[in-house]
Amino acid sequence: MLDKDGIAKRIAKEIKDGFYVNLGIGIPTLVANYIPEGINVVLQSENGLLGMGPFPFEGEEDADLINAGKQTITTLPGSSIFDSAMSFGMIRSQKIDLTILGAMEVSENGDIANWKIPGKMVKGMGGAMDLVASAKNIIVAMQHVNKAGESKLLPKCTLPLTGVNCIKKIVTELAVLDVLPGGGFKLIERAPGVSVDYIRQATTGRLFADDDVPEMSLN
Repeated sequence: MLDKDGIAKRIAKEIKDGFYVNLGIGIPTLVANYIPEGINVVLQSENGLLGMGPFPFEGEEDADLINAGKQTITTLPGSSIFDSAMSFGMIRSQKIDLTILGAMEVSENGDIANWKIPGKMVKGMGGAMDLVASAKNIIVAMQHVNKAGESKLLPKCTLPLTGVNCIKKIVTELAVLDVLPGGGFKLIERAPGVSVDYIRQATTGRLFADDDVPEMSLN
């Protein structure tokens, strides 16, 4: 199985030269550390930054430079800082090529729930609803199962929805999956050492897999 950094490394391979990419809170923020060499990518943070770099080394943090998750970050040459109104203007006008989000649940038809667990206090819905409504392409970075071992890839989400029929690809500690247009998860790659049967057992939603599913390459 992959750890959180492994998930981020695999997602980073999906980023193409010239992309403007929004990184959500949680695992997605780690993607900034694994941008492939030789490509020009601009990372956007919804709190008002273009040109986000990797996390700073210990002792080099600047408390005035934070991402949407309140983590200290770095900026790259040519970066710009602006207010949240401009940031969400970029998002809503579809200037962002790829959004990478975390999720609590994803359904087999591409619905996502990632902002609220009923009964638990939250600060607000954040920018996730704007992102899933406006992004050209969305990849979810998430754990395949919850702490109780229950699947988070479901026939139908049980938590309040963030967006409907909007997720195209999911990367978990077990697998890379596409959401099929007609519904269901298509197994594209499996984590090193993880069997297709194990992934089937961990997936409550419909799962489609070829006879020979390749292992992920993280290099």
